[in-house]
Amino acid sequence: MPRYFFHTQIGDDLISDPTGVELRDPDAAWDRARDTIRAALREQGDQARLLTACLIVADAAGDIVLEFPFSEVVAIPTTDDPILH
Repeated sequence: MPRYFFHTQIGDDLISDPTGVELRDPDAAWDRARDTIRAALREQGDQARLLTACLIVADAAGDIVLEFPFSEVVAIPTTDDPILH
């Protein structure tokens, strides 16, 4: 199975993932990226700064497979969504 590395970029800072994780394909890497971002947003107090972050997923050769902005995980309600209070 291919190994994917999940690096976090916040502004000019890059937090590298030195170990990565083996996943079956890029679709599984996308799912893992989304779940990782959701967990980070739940756990961190400084969500405003995290919303500017991007999770960069690379393969074992170092090629970028996908870039997943943290802001894309946040669901914004549409005008069609019912509001319940």
